[in-house]
Amino acid sequence: MNCRVCDSTNLELAVDLGSQPWCNHFLKSEEIGKEPFYPLRLLYCQDCETVQLDYTVKKEIMFGNHTYLSGVTKSLSEHFKTVAQEVDKRFFEDLKSKCVLDIGSNDGTQLQHFKALGYDVLGVESSKTTAKIANDSGITTLNEFFNLELVQRLNRKFHIINAAGVFFHLEELHSVSEGIREALRDDGVFVVQFLYMKRIVENLAFDQIYHEHLLYYNLKNIEVLLNRHGLAMFDAYLSPIHGGSIVGFVTHKGKREISDRLQTLRQAETDARSNELATYLEFGDRIKQMKLQNLSYLEAAKKEGKKIFGFGAPVKGNTMLNYFGVGTQYLDCLVEKNELRRNLYSPGMHIPIVIEKEVCDLPDIYYVLAWNFKKEILANNQHLIDKGIEFYFPVNPKEV
Repeated sequence: MNCRVCDSTNLELAVDLGSQPWCNHFLKSEEIGKEPFYPLRLLYCQDCETVQLDYTVKKEIMFGNHTYLSGVTKSLSEHFKTVAQEVDKRFFEDLKSKCVLDIGSNDGTQLQHFKALGYDVLGVESSKTTAKIANDSGITTLNEFFNLELVQRLNRKFHIINAAGVFFHLEELHSVSEGIREALRDDGVFVVQFLYMKRIVENLAFDQIYHEHLLYYNLKNIEVLLNRHGLAMFDAYLSPIHGGSIVGFVTHKGKREISDRLQTLRQAETDARSNELATYLEFGDRIKQMKLQNLSYLEAAKKEGKKIFGFGAPVKGNTMLNYFGVGTQYLDCLVEKNELRRNLYSPGMHIPIVIEKEVCDLPDIYYVLAWNFKKEILANNQHLIDKGIEFYFPVNPKEV
């Protein structure tokens, strides 16, 4: 294959997580055992230093009608609110008429916060179910895939374009990037929010590798992509959301000065050797050790007769469960807030999902798959911790 960012053929295998199901395909009972499996491998580009999947599950399969809802988690909504207020205050607070486009807008949570600030909002969301939820809540949302062709049909320019947790999903990467350049006003700001690969490696958060995430960005390689399409990042900061994400501010090339904090982040990548193949090969070895440690912990707990539930049924949790081989021999169920996953089963491991508010028979241990919301989970469940229930975090994100 060619590199998704720079078209190079100079690619090397960095991490191999085996054959896995598409992890957002939560199963109905009649689908159990029928789900397809795909290779889940990271390749490293020797030219632009981007790590990326070597296999693409078609976007129509992954994003046509999924069950992820961004509004379910309070801390994520608060993060979106903070981003909206910051971008408005820095760049467009004094404008009376202003508009924002959100790519992969999900249930409209991010746009609700922009709407509250007086923006004309438009979402583009590929999932039929979530687009309907957004429209029903008053957020105008197109049920389409964003690309250059859609931008040409819209024939509009926007003050702000936002892409939160979607820019690494893109099968049509270059068409989307061209579409952003075309739809962004000359004085506009593209806000790109993405899982930071440097932090994924530091946190040993390998579960954030899954088929929806085709690309894994550090600043160095996302800037290669942006520059290729006439765009340039001029500022960025590291947010604690999802264990460590970059919130980057992008505009047309040559329009704004590069901030000191972006320069500092770039230098930190260099100092940590974050973009070197050796770093990723070491990451793969650490993942193997993590598997042994977790299986040892779970095996010991079961031998002691302890009951274990999974806490949360996040998409990324299925990468971990399938790679570790953790199914109902260890976890009785996965406890989840999202009603769209009621009565479904995890892909691959076939663990039943139950709704959190309906759990009556409590476990001895919650094995926390939704570790990226650790603070919120511990705060919400202090009463259970006081009862002696253990909350075990297979991934412990470092503080940002």
